[in-house]
Amino acid sequence: MTSPTILITNDDGVNAAGLMALKEELDRVSRVEVYAPDHNWSAAGRTRTFHKPLRVNRVRLLDGTMGHATSGTPSDCISLALLGLLKQPPQLVVSGINPGLNVGRDITYSGTVAAAMEGVREGIPAVAVSLDAGTEPSESPEYALAADFTARLASFLLDEKPLPQGILLNVNVPRLPMGRTPEVKLTRLGGHAYSNYLVKGEDPRGRSYYWITGDPLTKIPPEEEGTDIWAITNGFISITPIHLDMTEYSLVESLQGWRQHTWFE
Repeated sequence: MTSPTILITNDDGVNAAGLMALKEELDRVSRVEVYAPDHNWSAAGRTRTFHKPLRVNRVRLLDGTMGHATSGTPSDCISLALLGLLKQPPQLVVSGINPGLNVGRDITYSGTVAAAMEGVREGIPAVAVSLDAGTEPSESPEYALAADFTARLASFLLDEKPLPQGILLNVNVPRLPMGRTPEVKLTRLGGHAYSNYLVKGEDPRGRSYYWITGDPLTKIPPEEEGTDIWAITNGFISITPIHLDMTEYSLVESLQGWRQHTWFE
């Protein structure tokens, strides 16, 4: 019997350390295929490439095995594989490991989460995995915990509990001291994870420029309890089920009253 195929990608590029850590652990679970961007696409969201052709090259990965590097976005990578480049469809899509959290309402910015969404769009169960990598540039992310947890989750999904149609799991792993095993919490999406602000500067030619940036929130309001943001802040691994159907069904009926207005006709 042929082993199930796990299709993996990321938004940091085919040579990213997080991708390699993920592949190493998933190789112990089943057969792995890599289709990843040839450069960094962080914060790409569900950007897709329709205005130009895409390139796909077989490349030697950092572990010596072969994978595929594409000129497209993370979502493109999954589409390329599922629309015909893979001979057989995978049984699971895993995107990550992203060095940086993807939590709360900000997940729609994430190329990591978007790639998982693309798998779900095509009917394949999917998991997006992100790690709290710290805020200092000198800090090197420790991917071992996140990779090991993802492998155990993947094995469970393949062998015991497939996800319902239209659902992906958004996994976020806290940054913890070595040797500590965190508890897992099933969570809902939180609110804003960062306090955004604008930095204004002036280039050498005297022209103004603007830099949108932000800092992680340090105070978590009480209403965030039970969310992914709350879980990470308290040192838990967060698993949030995400449904691609974003319809607010509670309003579909109540908004029918709008039909009485002339602009609705």
